[in-house]
Amino acid sequence: MVVYSFYIFDRHAECIYKKHWPPRPTSSSNRPPRPTSDTSELSNGVNGAGGGGRHALSAEDDAKLIFGTIFSLRNMVRKLGGPDDNFISYRTSQYKLHYYETPTNLKFVMLTDTRMINLRHVLNQIYINLYVEFVVKNPLSPVEHPGGVGVNCEMFEAGLDQFVTRDMS
Repeated sequence: MVVYSFYIFDRHAECIYKKHWPPRPTSSSNRPPRPTSDTSELSNGVNGAGGGGRHALSAEDDAKLIFGTIFSLRNMVRKLGGPDDNFISYRTSQYKLHYYETPTNLKFVMLTDTRMINLRHVLNQIYINLYVEFVVKNPLSPVEHPGGVGVNCEMFEAGLDQFVTRDMS
């Protein structure tokens, strides 16, 4: 499995954590690599090939686009399907976005390869086993993250990196 990036948004629509993993080379694949377009890809924040005066998105702009996408899709699903329906994931030709919202309105977002199954349970486990244990229960971690102050916990980062690179492979 390939995970491109992971985001956490708080209830004030601020990105409080983001992590990108470089794409791993796939030597066992006989297929040619996918062509890239001239537009910026949300999958890994890397600008596509070609100039045309376009530049790579900043990490902040990338996070804003991700939040805007999940906010719009979540509202559309609730309006069309009713209050009991939830937005879980969507897939494009380049990536699959997985979404999990906690009861406290924290939003966990993971961008992965398109072949992945639904990872809602994985995001729930990241919330319960990593975020709650290392961030919420940490007395030095702020309850709110005002002004762009994000999650700054080495144990959380190490646990997330280990979980994604070793346990999900």
